[in-house]
Amino acid sequence: MTQPRPARIRRVLPLALLLPTAALISAGPAAASEGGGSGDPHPSAKPTVVLVHGAWADASGWNEVTESLQAKGYPVVATANPLRSLTGDSAYLAARLKTIKGPIVLVGHSYGGAVITNAATGNPNVKSLVYIAAFAPDRGEATLQLAAKYPGSRLTDDPAAPIPTALDAVPLGGGPTDVDLYVKPDKFGDVFLSDRLDASRANVLAASQRPATAVTGAEKSGTPAWKTIPSWYLVATDDRTIGTENLRFMAERAGSTTVEVDAPHAVMETNPGDITDLILQAAHDTRPGLARTGTSPQTLALAGTALLALTGGTALVLGSRRSRA
Repeated sequence: MTQPRPARIRRVLPLALLLPTAALISAGPAAASEGGGSGDPHPSAKPTVVLVHGAWADASGWNEVTESLQAKGYPVVATANPLRSLTGDSAYLAARLKTIKGPIVLVGHSYGGAVITNAATGNPNVKSLVYIAAFAPDRGEATLQLAAKYPGSRLTDDPAAPIPTALDAVPLGGGPTDVDLYVKPDKFGDVFLSDRLDASRANVLAASQRPATAVTGAEKSGTPAWKTIPSWYLVATDDRTIGTENLRFMAERAGSTTVEVDAPHAVMETNPGDITDLILQAAHDTRPGLARTGTSPQTLALAGTALLALTGGTALVLGSRRSRA
């Protein structure tokens, strides 16, 4: 049985010890692109948090998260996701992002993760990506393809079926693949909520779900933003829509700072506090002057040099104290 992967924890050193490290990092080529630079006209401003819902949900699913973030002074945009096609939805979000000034923390749930993966590419204001039980596709991958990589998704019990068996297809009149897809009402509580909510609430959510077209699950993704933008990832350990092992695979591949939460796919309904906490971690990392963590050779070299500098500084202090004694 696969054991949950522990979250990556960033340790914070006292400011006096960080000064040599900051000097080394600021002198390196990565400082301007990763740290927010001295040219930021609003260095103390909080980033705008943009929340993107997925299929079979809408922006109201973020209500508790939005309220918590706003209470802490963060500007929030819970945007509508058209759910028409990955290309179109990503272009729609990319245009919306261009209207937002200053740093952005971009958050996606479920299919919304595929949308942010494409929409953020090339936008220098997007400083952090946060995936909430979400797709994080690589170039050329489709979301339904990723949901079938490892067992765990209950969208279908027949991999050969053209439409996943847990879904109802409503024709739109443009051909056999021009359909809206809904989760069947009798499957919604199991697939989307892992039977974690009472029946009355599950029935309300099933009745108000927003459909996605078949194209959204079949269209191949473009250049992924997670290859150049730091990412955070919440893995729901009882995810029956994408599948928990598929979430873990994508989080590890993206090099995301990852937390695991005992929750269903619709984690906003059961664990909004955990989502808020992870978004705040990502938001704190967008402050100007902070370099992105990572495991590139350049980062490791800087870390090693900084460690030597810190060790040397500590030895000098201890030696001075001993001589005084």
